[in-house]
Amino acid sequence: MIKFYNIVISLVWPFCVSTLSAQILQYEFSFGKAFSDRSVILKTAEPYEANGQYGFEFGSEENVEIREGSHILFSNKPFYFSVNVPEGNYKVSIGYQGLSDSEFNSTVRSESRRLQLEQVNVPRHKEVQRSFIVNRKDARIREGEYVRLKKPRELEKLDWDDKLTLEFQHTNNIRYIRVEQVQEVPTIFLAGNSTVVNQEHEPWASWGQMIPRFFDTQMTVANHAESGLALSSFLTSKRLDKILTIAKPGDYLFIEFGHNDQKEKDEKEGAYRGYTERLRYFVEAFRAIGGTPVIVTSTARRSFNANGQLQYTLADYPNAARKVAQELQVPLIDLNKMTRTFYETLGVEGSKQAFVHYAANTFPEQPESLQDNTHFNTYGAYQIAKMVLQGIIDNRLDIRKHIIDFKSYKSTKPDAHEDWEWPLSVKNSDRKPDGN
Repeated sequence: MIKFYNIVISLVWPFCVSTLSAQILQYEFSFGKAFSDRSVILKTAEPYEANGQYGFEFGSEENVEIREGSHILFSNKPFYFSVNVPEGNYKVSIGYQGLSDSEFNSTVRSESRRLQLEQVNVPRHKEVQRSFIVNRKDARIREGEYVRLKKPRELEKLDWDDKLTLEFQHTNNIRYIRVEQVQEVPTIFLAGNSTVVNQEHEPWASWGQMIPRFFDTQMTVANHAESGLALSSFLTSKRLDKILTIAKPGDYLFIEFGHNDQKEKDEKEGAYRGYTERLRYFVEAFRAIGGTPVIVTSTARRSFNANGQLQYTLADYPNAARKVAQELQVPLIDLNKMTRTFYETLGVEGSKQAFVHYAANTFPEQPESLQDNTHFNTYGAYQIAKMVLQGIIDNRLDIRKHIIDFKSYKSTKPDAHEDWEWPLSVKNSDRKPDGN
């Protein structure tokens, strides 16, 4: 057995298990006691920079107590833990140990604020293990060719760095953290703009970073959306090329564009010209590799007139997407229709609760009020993720079998805003938003 003392990296790091097809990377971190022969024992809360392979980030090691006598990592404050891993999908398992005097709840996010575990309840004295899949991506397409990331914004995002980062919220009493590479799970690729992207900064959020919470460990979500993109710029920045090089038969591509396509001014501007042509290309290119494309109409903007009626602000783009879906027999999730019903149900003032509408100084380093009628806060993003799930079920897509903790959703009966809880991601609560 290989022994580890404190956080010294062994020459065999990382652990590999041979399979018939490839080597599978496995990592296990325990606290004061090994739970398997591959455990890396952490006796102190060392920062990631100490070895460049694993550890705590953004100064959050100060929020962690490693109780060596009980072999536990305890914290009732937010903390971040990162592991250096190559691009791929990883099953993360958290082994919780119940406290002796009370139950507790734990929330876990990954990378750029992707919701993975939501308020996992751990009873007194009980051991609970919860697992989820995280996609870790990088910009490399093939030798010498890369996705054209937006600088400096995307270079600073946790989604594009060289490690897998976990963000722990609420209370955590943890026996071990396991990270295991998985290769055969179906992937849902997301192509879109700022209404889909993993928003890095509070209080902005998008449905693409909420939806991973609702899938089991037989499914993963790879979000390649980015703020400000249209179908054309998604192509020219080589993001579709990236997806096509790593996608496999049986995968899905959810395509939601329109907000920025509407702004384009060239010889092919307009919903029934360049937008329609490119949407067909996305569908046909993904089908060619054996995948299933899904067209998602653009989320509506919050735009009420003086009479309290919700206006149409996306011109013909939602209808153009519907027509392409019908023409090519592509599953359609009509978010434009569902979000309109959602806003109308909440009303002129109530609908602000789903968007980034906040008084000045609500968040750190926010001296001015926020009145954003395009981008969602965490409550709004969570509701829209549920609309997407309902669309998956209504289309009877095979991936519906992997949906967990969800039965159905109606835009006319949204979850109560007052019941929503989202502890701030402290790393980014003082940062500027990602634009459309």
